[in-house]
Amino acid sequence: MTASCLRVERVSLVDGVRLAAREPAPLAALCYGQVPGAPPWLSTVDTRVLGAGDPVVDFWHGNTHAEITVGSTGAVNWRSDGTWLWGSIELDETKADARDLGELAERAYRDLFRTLDAVRIPHLLRIWNYLPQINADGGGLERYRQFNQGRQQAFVDAGQAAFDGAPAACALGVREGGLCIRFLAGRQAPVPVENPRQVSAYRYPDTYGPRAPTFSRAALADVGDEVALFVSGTASIVGHETLHAGDVHAQTRETLRNLDALVAAANATGGTRFSVDALDCVVYVRHPHDVAAVMSVIDEVVGAPSRFVRHAVVLQADICRSDLLVEIEAHAFAPGRLHA
Repeated sequence: MTASCLRVERVSLVDGVRLAAREPAPLAALCYGQVPGAPPWLSTVDTRVLGAGDPVVDFWHGNTHAEITVGSTGAVNWRSDGTWLWGSIELDETKADARDLGELAERAYRDLFRTLDAVRIPHLLRIWNYLPQINADGGGLERYRQFNQGRQQAFVDAGQAAFDGAPAACALGVREGGLCIRFLAGRQAPVPVENPRQVSAYRYPDTYGPRAPTFSRAALADVGDEVALFVSGTASIVGHETLHAGDVHAQTRETLRNLDALVAAANATGGTRFSVDALDCVVYVRHPHDVAAVMSVIDEVVGAPSRFVRHAVVLQADICRSDLLVEIEAHAFAPGRLHA
């Protein structure tokens, strides 16, 4: 494995604390679950872990021979090893001088793009967005739609790919807290992947809001001597419409069909051999009482002994559409190169 490889370890919070004390320091640590008084090196997704799970940490490791540089640019706190860049943004709406969530999102993404320029690592690979009250009315427009307005405007103003070529991303709702954004960037542009069963999110009709969501369904990236697959938040949508409203079993099955189609499209695009059962996934469930139903479908379709099931993190979150009950995001690594 080359020094510039990017890799990730999914570990318990206890093991994460132990890993954080290692030398060399990891590029980043993203913790899924609520951790009161979290240490500064830990980027958290402050929502409830469902089932019997405890908080879990994804440790991102980059250039093993490089020192980690730490800095801030506007609202962004970032870490870089010279090859890879990790950034965190947290903005409290109650303290921000912003008209609405759209304006706050535009400000956050403007600082994100300033960070890419300042650190000279230009290409976004993956973004995680967490919005309080994502489905609530923001004063005549749903808050998620406000967010999409601000996000897309910042992409356009920065000359970044807001449509074809947009990075992989997710956007989930949390019950409280501020706007929380985490992002990963590299020196080479990723290769976007779309799902043949779905309309690209950035091509949605205006019935879903004045600005479309800015993300690709997935992205492939060279990460040394492997290819990384970053799967955006995936749900029970075919074409551009939600299917199986109110039926969590059917929505979970449809989501898995979409993951299967997306992985097949990624393999056709990159000449890789990813499989759904080998994904490291995060499963977002709107209602805690639906966890057993969601996991029973996953066990049946994917297989209980699979890496997908063994490594799954299950979190409570609101999905970007109020009629969606479950969403799954994932990442995986496979031998190969996209750019010889």
